[in-house]
Amino acid sequence: MNRRDFVKVTGLGVVGASAARIAIAQEAAPPDVTLRIAPVTVELAGNRVISTIGYNGMSPGPVLKMKEGVPVTIDVINETDVPEQVHWHGLLIASDVDGSDEEGTPPVPPHGRRRYRFTPAPAGTRWYHTHTMAMTDLHRGSYTGQFGFLVIEPKSAPGNYDQEVFLALRDWEPFFTGDLVDTDDQFQRWPQTERPAVLDTRPNGLEVSGALYSINDKALGAGEPIRVQQGQRVLMHVLNASAIENRALALPGHEFHIVALDGNPVPTPRPIDQLFIGPGERIDAYVEMNRPGVWILGAPEDDVRNAGLGVVVEYANQQKQAQWIAPGKPSWDYTLFGAAAAQPSAAAMPELVDMAFEKIPRGEAPFNSFLVNGKPYPHDREFVLKQGTRYRLVLRNRTDDAHPLHLHRHLFEITEIYGKATAGILKDTVVVPSYGRATVEFTADQPGLTLFHCHIQQHMDFGFKALFRYS
Repeated sequence: MNRRDFVKVTGLGVVGASAARIAIAQEAAPPDVTLRIAPVTVELAGNRVISTIGYNGMSPGPVLKMKEGVPVTIDVINETDVPEQVHWHGLLIASDVDGSDEEGTPPVPPHGRRRYRFTPAPAGTRWYHTHTMAMTDLHRGSYTGQFGFLVIEPKSAPGNYDQEVFLALRDWEPFFTGDLVDTDDQFQRWPQTERPAVLDTRPNGLEVSGALYSINDKALGAGEPIRVQQGQRVLMHVLNASAIENRALALPGHEFHIVALDGNPVPTPRPIDQLFIGPGERIDAYVEMNRPGVWILGAPEDDVRNAGLGVVVEYANQQKQAQWIAPGKPSWDYTLFGAAAAQPSAAAMPELVDMAFEKIPRGEAPFNSFLVNGKPYPHDREFVLKQGTRYRLVLRNRTDDAHPLHLHRHLFEITEIYGKATAGILKDTVVVPSYGRATVEFTADQPGLTLFHCHIQQHMDFGFKALFRYS
């Protein structure tokens, strides 16, 4: 397979408004997919077993593969004592099946079931996960094991590659802490255009941290390695399924050839030595296996990697100890994968929507709270869209965290980040650096309620969200 073949695999189809509805599952026709929400145990290592909630008896849930443009029926059976939502992250579907209470999706009742029907689009690497509030309960929402990959295959025949792997980065055993544990920007020094002249010096509230990590369902050193042969091209689908933290990933002696972000092909595929990925983001990259040995693919931070965030990559006929070599300075930059930005004409200028984000230390004591444009959620009728109109969102992060910001049911184009203009990078989630700014554009072509939020569970729970409405 060459680079062009894979770009075709993940090609973005042009779709209109999705026809979808939700119905009671007791219908005659069998579903295409059944998801069962129930307690599961996850054996991260021989001496470490986690009890959580998962899908179909496991976590991550099964990799779901659907055909672009071919309608699907999904039955979700909830065997827990609380209502649940399943969010189909990155899909262009109607709000009543998107899987969000805020958008009006009916929940899956306790010990009940729901039937979802929608037409999957666009093609590419998407994912599905719970979208319930957790607040102070660290056994709810995305702190649980309710997540899995969803791949929408294009209408055209896919290309070939030697091996395909799905890698979900995950943290477990969350706890509240007042210590500053963020490694958000991975020591990168991006422009802080939104840094206030006078910083808020009030004591920080409690945040959530993790004690144990894994890739998929195994901590580093447990489970089977990724077995490869010299000369192979391995396609890696990487998902940050964390509820808590942005993460980096490196494979010593190898490069990641980035071909798609959030499932959408990038204008300029190119290699990079480290990935940087926020909660909710996906990266598709192939790795040329050209340095025989036994290596650790894992987090650059020693404490995080040694606590489980890694997996062994083993070449054939190599019998040796797995090696880790510390990578150099991180070089992640979305704009590396974009195209040159063109100046739009005055007639084509999108409508401007300014969004400024602030953290209020201990605003909901003992926890921090968040404001959008100086106001708490729900921002009643503040963000009203006109169908067919192009919008430019200026995302002003006036906090000391790097936030992964997600827009439901739409794709947006990054047009400026780190003080650099770019074009052609289509995403549904973007990490806005601490005290930094990003500008994205999208077309309002998916009528219905649309949720915008930080993909860190605690931040969303304590106010970091807004609801877009169509007029």
